[in-house]
Parts: sequence; structure tokens; C-alpha cells
Amino acid sequence: MLTTIVVLSVFTLVVVVHELGHLIVCRMLGVRVEKFSVGFGRELFGFDWKGVHWSFAILPLGGYVKPAGEDSDERSGAPDEFFSQPWHGRILIALAGPVMNYALAFLCFFWILFYWGVAEPSNEPVIGEVVSGYPAQAAGFFKGDRILAVNGKPIHTWEEAAGEIHTKAGTAIDIRYERSTEAGPVEKIAALVPKKDPRRGIGLIGISPDIRMVPQGAGEAARSSWKQCVDLSVLTLGYLGGALKKSILNRAKPELELAGPIGIVTIIANVFREGLQAMVSLVALISLNLGLFNLFPIPLLDGGHVFLYTLEGLFRKPLNKTAVRAANIAGATFLITVFLFATTQDLTRLKTIFFK
Repeated sequence: MLTTIVVLSVFTLVVVVHELGHLIVCRMLGVRVEKFSVGFGRELFGFDWKGVHWSFAILPLGGYVKPAGEDSDERSGAPDEFFSQPWHGRILIALAGPVMNYALAFLCFFWILFYWGVAEPSNEPVIGEVVSGYPAQAAGFFKGDRILAVNGKPIHTWEEAAGEIHTKAGTAIDIRYERSTEAGPVEKIAALVPKKDPRRGIGLIGISPDIRMVPQGAGEAARSSWKQCVDLSVLTLGYLGGALKKSILNRAKPELELAGPIGIVTIIANVFREGLQAMVSLVALISLNLGLFNLFPIPLLDGGHVFLYTLEGLFRKPLNKTAVRAANIAGATFLITVFLFATTQDLTRLKTIFFK
């Protein structure tokens, strides 16, 4: 039940934030908003406030905002209607949703970096992880053991320990270390032979340093958060563009790994078990990708509306309703195709998990 509530809350949060962007800019430009709905389907309860009917529906999966005169059949030409706005005003309203998603992603990244911090390896000679199949595991090392000396040479930092071990590939060494027990710290000595790394030619015993979280200052956290938003957007566009280019050149089905609703629900449920920090990071990623996806110039998406309103501005006359209707049908067909493709991949992954 708790996992279900978390899944619904994440979906609702990122979509409601998106729709709030549309509402805020509508109000700023003087466009009357008739309804703001949290969820879809039959209304469970609602109330009127500041000229808007705030509705809470039975299916809490996202939401929507309804400006006055948004549908062609309902336009009266009143100055507070959506299509009474000039083309550039409507572009601002359309862009507000994705911008709010990016703002949410930025705030999530900022909170992680400012409150929890950045993961950095500690220079203390304390073992953070022991790699399976390497000499350290066979010698009985555990996470938390503190290295005191290598071949009798005192060790004070992780850098010193690594330097001694790296130069002893294939040579027997002894490591004196300290282990905390219920009875107090106990010193032990282990003999082992570092394994030679064929790529770098150094000795490895299969240990890694302890990881600590170092909070960033407000300015550095803000810069890092903005960089994460930009870098992740560029990475996503590069992945999609590379897959599309490859499919066109090879005339084959795009080799894309997409997650549909089933996949996203599975990811949220798994990440929820990892703790609050992981959940905040996931909300940032989902919000960022929702904002980016909505910027694509596909009819029915915000980016598609921006494209059509831009054409209207260039040609200085309203677009042909038949052409807009045809574009919307094409956009809907494309989005349904993407949805089915992603859902098929979700089901294939589930089949792989349950029927190995």
C-alpha cells in the first residue's frame, strides 16, 4: 500500500508541477483558467478559489489545467480566453510547463547536493568495499578494517596504502590492520599476493576506500545542479539522436531502451526501498525527462504547440483548422506508437525477470 501511494505521488507531483506552470503564466497574462484538476476521471471533491475550480479526481495519475476558450468549439472571442492571446503569449503558456519541470529537477538536485552532498572517496586508510574474487576477500578482509602498515611501513592515508600495494604486483606482502569488535579494536596481520591488473600493470588486492558525503555550499550546489540538468538533457538527446540516425542508416527498428508506465512504476518501487535521497534523485530525473519530452515539436505536446504558434507568428494569420486537426491526429498516432513500444519493452523485461 505504501509503495502504491509513493508511485502515485511521484506521478502526480511531476505532472501537477507541470500544469501549475501553465496556470501561473495564464494568470500572469490575464487568461481565465476554468479548472485545475489533480487526477483524471470522476471528481471526488472540489472547490472554487480565485475564479478557478480546483478538482480532485478518482484517478490520481497527474492532472490538467483548462484555460477558457482553449477548445475551438468553446471560443467566444472574450479577451480573457486562451486564443485571444497573441501567438507569442500562447508560446509562453505552452513553455511554462516544461520550464516548471526543469525547475523541479533543479531544486531536487540542489537539495541533494546542499543537504546530503557529493560522494567522495575518503583518504582515510579504511576499507569501504571488498571485491569478490580478489586476494583481499580470500585473506579475510572486511568492510571497515583500517590498514595500519604494509610490509612493516606505517600507513596514514589511503593514498599511501594504494601506493605500496600497486608496486607489489605478483609479490607477497603482509598487511597489518585493525578491526573493530564488540570487545574493542583488534590488530591482525594478513599475507597476500596482489593481482596484476593487465591494463594498468599495477597490483590490486580488491579493496576500495570508504565513501563519504560532502555537502556543497549554496552557490556551488546551484552551479552543479544546473550543470546536471544540462548534461542529462544533452545525454538524452544524444542517445535518442544516435538511435534514430542508426535506424535511418540501417533501415531497421530503432534500438531504443524506453520505459513506459509499467517500467516507471517498477523503477519507482525499487528506488523507494533505497531511501529518501534516491527517491529525490528519481523525482528529478522523471521531471527532467518529462520536461524535455514535452519540448519536442510533436503535435499535442507543448513543443508541438510552440511550433504551430510560431508558424502562426511567421505567417501572421491563424493556422488552418483542418491542418491543425490533421497534425494533432498525426501527433496522437505517434505518441500512441511510442507508448505501445515502451509498454512492449516493459512487458519483455518483466517476462525476462519472471521466466528466466
